[in-house]
Amino acid sequence: NYGVLLKGLWQTLLLALISFALALVIGIILGLFSVSPIKALRVFAGIYVDIIRGIPMMVLAFFIFFGLSDAIGITIPDFAAGVITLTLNASAYIAEIVRGGINAVPNGQMEASRSLGMTYTRTMQKIVLPQAVKIMIPSFVNQFVISLKDTTIISVIGVVELLQTGKIIVARTTQSTYVYLIIAVMYLVVITALTKLAKVLEKKVK
Repeated sequence: NYGVLLKGLWQTLLLALISFALALVIGIILGLFSVSPIKALRVFAGIYVDIIRGIPMMVLAFFIFFGLSDAIGITIPDFAAGVITLTLNASAYIAEIVRGGINAVPNGQMEASRSLGMTYTRTMQKIVLPQAVKIMIPSFVNQFVISLKDTTIISVIGVVELLQTGKIIVARTTQSTYVYLIIAVMYLVVITALTKLAKVLEKKVK
């Protein structure tokens, strides 16, 4: 069954990579909204983050896969529903990472650049964001690790990722101890490698 398990692992990685890439784009935009001088953008970002973080991921997955499909009258594929769920969930946390990273840059730098005649956008591009990104990188890697582990929750809507693959094998062989131990080791290897990567990036940033 190793071939089947590796296929399930690939589905897990694919699910995590696609959803995290999308979440990164949405999260960065929302993070910039949350520190924008325009109040409407700050309010919108705050409401989005509060709503998504306040809904358990399993409930969100069921709503998108079953509820949304019923509402629009079109069946959403389980993999697409999983990507949407993970993207929405991760984007809310990435928005907070971005907001925290930008706020970690001393306000005096923004004030000094504005006093020199630089626009808000130019200041963000040339002074604030380059410093904030260095602060954010380790947190982004950690968030990807969390998203990777969260893929196990998506198995509840039928996505055949690593855990769901294991369930199918157990149902056929009844060898639950061995199968789930192998799955745990596979997750451990991948997540440990990502954690080491986060530490290396953190050292390089420092």
